[in-house]
Amino acid sequence: MVHVDDANFATEIEQAEGLALVDFSAAWCQPCKKLEPILEELGGSYEGRAIVAHCDVAKAPKTAQRFGVMSVPTVLFFKQGQIIDRFVGLQPRDKIVLMIDKHL
Repeated sequence: MVHVDDANFATEIEQAEGLALVDFSAAWCQPCKKLEPILEELGGSYEGRAIVAHCDVAKAPKTAQRFGVMSVPTVLFFKQGQIIDRFVGLQPRDKIVLMIDKHL
């Protein structure tokens, strides 16, 4: 899983080719802690086809604000630097896989 923050978000996500998922979360968030291993596993499964990234909102407040992240976890799907989909809250692995596959 790629870790992004205010300094490297544009390079790692907005300038990336293809699909990128960004998990906006916080260390104190229990649903975030449950979602993280699911996304880490999917990052390995989709390696070479999609980027899966983690963004701690405490370490990247400007980025979180820029994309209107109001609650965590929020996962934004980017393609060619543009937001194409999102979900908020803990979601089951199967639903996330369907969302990824829809955008590949």
